[in-house]
Amino acid sequence: MRTELETAVEAAVAAGEVLRENFGGRQNVTYKGEVDLVTEVDGEAERVVLEVLRRVFPNYGVLAEEGGEIPGESELRWIVDPLDGTTNYAHGFPAFAVSIALERAGEVLIGVVHDPISGETYVAERGGGATLNGRTLRVSGTEELLRSLLATGFPYDRSDMPEALELFGRFSKLTQGMRRVGAAALDLCYVAAGRLDGYYESGVKAWDIAAGSLILEEAGGRVTGYGGGELDLQSEELVATNGPLHPALLEVIRASPGPP
Repeated sequence: MRTELETAVEAAVAAGEVLRENFGGRQNVTYKGEVDLVTEVDGEAERVVLEVLRRVFPNYGVLAEEGGEIPGESELRWIVDPLDGTTNYAHGFPAFAVSIALERAGEVLIGVVHDPISGETYVAERGGGATLNGRTLRVSGTEELLRSLLATGFPYDRSDMPEALELFGRFSKLTQGMRRVGAAALDLCYVAAGRLDGYYESGVKAWDIAAGSLILEEAGGRVTGYGGGELDLQSEELVATNGPLHPALLEVIRASPGPP
């Protein structure tokens, strides 16, 4: 019997192959909002993920970005983003990933994020640490905000953009640099790998952050909501850091004049 972790890795890699094979070609794009797009490949990658997961664990529920919620007979539920970074993908920009998590009663037990372009697979099991292609992951040791490299994302709702840009500007003045990768799952994994020191964003969904948040925690990092409390996957906001920088990020966010 295959374990959940092995099955999640198989599903992520299989979907990643679909994404890689179709990357760079003409994309059939539709829109869920003004700038929130989806490609035909999103659906195909999700189909591949669910086929692998449900073949081995047919009783588990599923929450998937494109297909929505599928109830299961088990208390366990897969949380799936078949293509995190769809806008990047549609433009031929090579920063996107497949994200798969296993959740029970709000607690994420397994996280897998696969980047098919770089061939990097980030994996974590609660209490078992985190790895990148089998190598142990650890967050950075950066302690000063001025020495940090941070990432964020911007909202799809254009009415929220002024506040987001104001906060981005504040952090730009206080840090060594800011980045906007465009894929929340990769942002979290990059913090876990020490490539970034922190990441914050509002408007994220459970499928964007479930796997990556566990990977970061198991790599020694810290993930909370904007208020500093325990992360709620349904809250649509998170602050993720290497740990030492967490109070500083929360302080800057709390001082922002409006909700980012």
